[in-house]
Amino acid sequence: MRVDIGNALASEADPGITRDALDALDERVADARDRIANGMADDEFGYAALNLPERTDADKIEAAVEGFDPEAVLTVGIGGSALGAVTITEALASDSPIDHYALDNVDPAHVDRLLDDLPLAETVVHVVSRSGTTAETLANFLVVRDAMDAAGVDWADQTVVTTGESGPLRDLAESEGLPALDVPDGVPGRFSALSTVGLVPAAMMDVDLDGLLAGGRAGADALSDSLYDCPAYAYGAVAYALDERGASVNAMMPYVEGLESFAEWFAQLWAESLGKGGGGQTPVRALGATDQHSQLQLYRAGPRDKLVTVVRPRERPDCPIPETDVADFEYLGGQDLGTLLDAEFEATEASLAAADRPSVRVELDRMDAESVGRLLFDVEAACILAGELYGVETFTQPAVEWGKNAARGLLDGGDFAEAEAVREKTKLVVE
Repeated sequence: MRVDIGNALASEADPGITRDALDALDERVADARDRIANGMADDEFGYAALNLPERTDADKIEAAVEGFDPEAVLTVGIGGSALGAVTITEALASDSPIDHYALDNVDPAHVDRLLDDLPLAETVVHVVSRSGTTAETLANFLVVRDAMDAAGVDWADQTVVTTGESGPLRDLAESEGLPALDVPDGVPGRFSALSTVGLVPAAMMDVDLDGLLAGGRAGADALSDSLYDCPAYAYGAVAYALDERGASVNAMMPYVEGLESFAEWFAQLWAESLGKGGGGQTPVRALGATDQHSQLQLYRAGPRDKLVTVVRPRERPDCPIPETDVADFEYLGGQDLGTLLDAEFEATEASLAAADRPSVRVELDRMDAESVGRLLFDVEAACILAGELYGVETFTQPAVEWGKNAARGLLDGGDFAEAEAVREKTKLVVE
């Protein structure tokens, strides 16, 4: 992976970071790197995520799904239990004859539509929950099971479980003889893409798991004491620095359809990890070139509170644009769609720079397993570094847990004080 932070310098953008300030920040990066390296060495909670490329057993995952030959894979999870899996298959399995879907919300209309459309007799369900008690995941799984039963499908023959060592899902897997994989110890869900949590659908869709993990290992090998030598730390440090200077919004804008879900995965990672103590950048999802024709107006001419991160592969497949005799179209004839998309990418960078707005360029070699694995690892490492620079507890999510407790209390799933706060909501109704 390659990161270009030139358009985030103060000489090019406002807000921006000066060279002197970047050099001073690099000294803090070295200290943070020591903390991260020690956390990895000791397999501490959260830091253990950066050991996944080395420790994830691709053979074990592939063995768990051996014998399945589905038309569709359905991931039942929420947040990090689903987003990583979707990101990987969307990026790398677009040509697979197997479709991948996710139930990561409990909107009844959406769930009904999806189950109506799925070939249930030819669908493998991958249900993911570390605790085995996640309300949304269990509720959707019960609905899926019921739909399979109603269709005369033996759900137990078509279900794979990824969960903790104990809990309701583990008990179910043992009682029903379901293939079961362990979630990695010490790894929050949003950091678990390169593990059993994110790789089961990819394995069924013949994605190169070894390549993904090799890309992650390349990212781990590239971690260093200086942001000038490490793309991951360059990105994390500059994003932090620009936030401190007023760029409180980070718009993630990949210029490739296969990374649209990556922007959503990034949003969870960045928001849940760094949104603490009244700080943290707000992640925004965009897609180039589509949103170049809409959101870019705000990024270029709105408040000076945004960093735009543009992402692209350096190699693209060919898709020639036919020659034409229509005079106004002639400049396009003989070009290539990839060339056009790259021109749009560079035009966005130039447009932002001309308006003194900061951007960072992130480039993959190509859209293959190794490059995507490297991207996922590097962004996780960037997030962990940023957390060290902010001085926050990167791997906790107390605000998320508050909402979970409130919901469980409202459903009589336990006695939670948070539920009482919901009941006491102030109302000012206009009808």
